[in-house]
Amino acid sequence: MTTSNHLSEKDVAPTASPTIGASQPSPIDREFPLAGTGTLLDPATHAYRGDLADVRLAGIVIASHYAAEVTREVKHATTLHSEQDGEEICRLEAGAPFALLDERGGWAWGYGGAQRRVGYVRVSALV
Repeated sequence: MTTSNHLSEKDVAPTASPTIGASQPSPIDREFPLAGTGTLLDPATHAYRGDLADVRLAGIVIASHYAAEVTREVKHATTLHSEQDGEEICRLEAGAPFALLDERGGWAWGYGGAQRRVGYVRVSALV
């Protein structure tokens, strides 16, 4: 029986921006046992849903697919929403970073702003 590693929320810091490459193994090069207890991460700062999660969370959360973020920028002030047309999380000013994980139906999902809050913005607000 395989035991899982126990990680705390600080072990998966949302502010870290690791680069997959020679200095760090790709998440697909590691084995992820499906045993043990899960780690509850704050969905406000860790991007995961049932169908998609940040690739840096592979082995920590289970999702159908994983995506690496694509760096974008907010071109004009906009609102970060909890869901498409959902509750307002915060305001993102022009020039704020947006780490895109998913784009469909005119909406982008990922990490917004310097605090990397997880949410949705209109694709038209990004460059």
